[in-house]
Amino acid sequence: MSSPPSESTPQGGESAGAANGSGIDEKPRLTEKEKKQNHIASEQKRRQAIREGFDRLTEIVPGLEGQGRSEGLVLQRTVEFARQQVERRQELIRQIEARGGKVDDKDRL
Repeated sequence: MSSPPSESTPQGGESAGAANGSGIDEKPRLTEKEKKQNHIASEQKRRQAIREGFDRLTEIVPGLEGQGRSEGLVLQRTVEFARQQVERRQELIRQIEARGGKVDDKDRL
């Protein structure tokens, strides 16, 4: 026999812990201060990841070494470099095919 639902449990008469079989009650809710701290920490982590990404681009893209950290410049030069690489690849494919070679469709851009 089950006991009637108490006033402190959700509809259905079982606590969240009892519903999942763990017997452990639901975690307490975060305070507004804790929510704000979590938000600030996650935003800082996101910004750090972006900074690291831009730093990696400055290491990979020729001509960006020692240019400072203008994100607009980094993006512009990265796009130019990527376009040059695509054009270079297409030219190499044309050369291979002009010499009678074959290039798989999966190897084309």
